[in-house]
Amino acid sequence: MSPDLLTERTQARPNPRQEQAARAKGVSPGRTRSVTVVRGAIGLVALALAWELLPRLGVVNPYFIPPLHEVLSALRDLATSGELWRHLRASIVRSGLGFLIATAVAIPVGAAIAWYRPVRELLQPTLELFRNTAALALLPVFTLILGIGESSKIAIIGYACFFPILLSTIAGVATVDQQLLRSARVLGLSPATTFRKVVFPAAVPTIFTGIRISGAAAILVLIAAEMVGAKAGLGFLIMYSNMNFLIPQMYAAILVTSLLGLAVNYSLVWLERRFSRWRG
Repeated sequence: MSPDLLTERTQARPNPRQEQAARAKGVSPGRTRSVTVVRGAIGLVALALAWELLPRLGVVNPYFIPPLHEVLSALRDLATSGELWRHLRASIVRSGLGFLIATAVAIPVGAAIAWYRPVRELLQPTLELFRNTAALALLPVFTLILGIGESSKIAIIGYACFFPILLSTIAGVATVDQQLLRSARVLGLSPATTFRKVVFPAAVPTIFTGIRISGAAAILVLIAAEMVGAKAGLGFLIMYSNMNFLIPQMYAAILVTSLLGLAVNYSLVWLERRFSRWRG
C-alpha cells in the first residue's frame, strides 16, 4: 500500500442510496436529479403564486402580508438606491468575520481534544458548560463587556458558530476508521504525519457538517445581534422597517436574508465536495 493512496482524489458522486434506487427503477441518476430540480422549482412557483394571490383575494390581510409584487418593488427600490447593498455588506462582513474566527479556533481545539487525552480531560468539562448556554442568552453579556459596536456582534456570532464546529471536529477525529490508522502505522508514518495525511482528511466530511450548521447559526444570530444597537445590516433594516410600518420593505429584507442563508449553505456544500473528493 502506497502513501499516495491516502491522498488519492476521485470525482464526487451523488448520494449512493439515490443511485441504487434509481438503478433499481431503471432510471439514470442524472435524470433523478433533474426530476428533483423540477419538483423543487414547482414548489417555489407555487409559493410565489400563493404569496401573490392570497393577499389579493383577501384570504390574508394585505397590510400584514403584502402581495409578492409589492415586496419585489420594495426590493428594487432598495437596490437602486444603494441602501440594500450597504446593509448587505455590513451583514456579510460581520457574519463572515465571526464565522471565520470560530472556524480557525474550533477546528484546532476540537482536533486537540480528540487526539490528545490530557487536552480532552482539561478542556471538556468547561466546554460542556458553555456549549449548553444559548448564544442569544449571552448577547447582553457581550454587549455589556464589548459595547454595542462591531466587536460584540462579531463575538456573539463567533460564539454561536464555535460549538457546532468544535463538536463535529471532535466526532470526526475520534471516529476515524481504525484500519486507516493501522495502515499508517504499517507505513511507518509519524503521529504528526498520520494526523495530517490520514486523520484530518478522513474527518473532513464530519467537520463540514458542523461548519454548515454554523453557517446557518451565523445568519440567525447575526439578525438578532443587528437588531440591538446597530446602524446598518439586514437585522437593523428589518427592525427599522417594522417600527416605521414599511411592511413591504421589511419582507424584502427578510427575503434577502433567506437568499443570503441559501447562498452560504450552497457555498459550504461546494467547499465540502472540493475537500472530500478523495473519498470517492
